[in-house]
Amino acid sequence: MSDFDLDLRAMEEHIEESDTPVDGDIVLDFLDGSTPPAERVETVADGNVLVLCVDGDVNELAAGFARQVSELGGNLVHFRGFLLVTPPDVEVDNSRL
Repeated sequence: MSDFDLDLRAMEEHIEESDTPVDGDIVLDFLDGSTPPAERVETVADGNVLVLCVDGDVNELAAGFARQVSELGGNLVHFRGFLLVTPPDVEVDNSRL
């Protein structure tokens, strides 16, 4: 065995706390027009991430809430049949695509 010594307690003292706590959930749902757009905006404004399985035309189905989410500073990303909708403090890293 190697003489590798890792003191996790000492390391905790050096870890910086984030200024912005993440206080939300990941909400799975369908984007099929059955949920009112205002409910989508409220969910994201409350700090939650939406992962929506798109059932139809994404542009048509998201038209009722996309602009409001963007104006809040949120993000919308369409990926492989899903629409990811995030609040302002959550970025979607698509650099590996």
